[in-house]
Amino acid sequence: MLLAKKIFLTKGVGKHKERLTSFELALRDAGIAATNLVRVSSIFPPRCKLISRKEGQKYLEPGQVAFAVMSENGTREPHRLIAAGIGLALPTDKSMYGYLSEHHSFGETEETAGEYAEELAAEMLATTLNVEFDPDRSWDEKKEIYRISNKIVRTMNVTQSAIGDKRGMWTTVIAAAILIFE
Repeated sequence: MLLAKKIFLTKGVGKHKERLTSFELALRDAGIAATNLVRVSSIFPPRCKLISRKEGQKYLEPGQVAFAVMSENGTREPHRLIAAGIGLALPTDKSMYGYLSEHHSFGETEETAGEYAEELAAEMLATTLNVEFDPDRSWDEKKEIYRISNKIVRTMNVTQSAIGDKRGMWTTVIAAAILIFE
């Protein structure tokens, strides 16, 4: 059974005339370019520890297969605002699983896109834990409900935004949660 023991969050941006190279540069900026990434869905495993990017990169070897929840966006349109974010919601009970979410958008600031990704993860976890909330309430109001319920201990996000290169080169943003199996 493959069950991640640790996860770290990372983000990056790349610009280049070629789309693929722009993506590669974003992966380099995120510190994960030397791995073979396999995209997975969005469950934060029970008893898994969230660690820093710096600590997490110590577990990566060039060429290894690394499992990732990843959000990606790109544009060639000059001055176009793009974002990619990963939201995270962790339950108070560490024997339960949490959620990661992916969100990518156009025209949203890093803060707006990040809050939306975080809200997505929190709503998925809240519905799993039977925390009642009004989906039409603001994110701040829902966060307060989650805290009061004592079932969700932490929410956060990692988000990268960028403005499309003024000369029309590809601009790529990524955000990722990298699973570490030790």
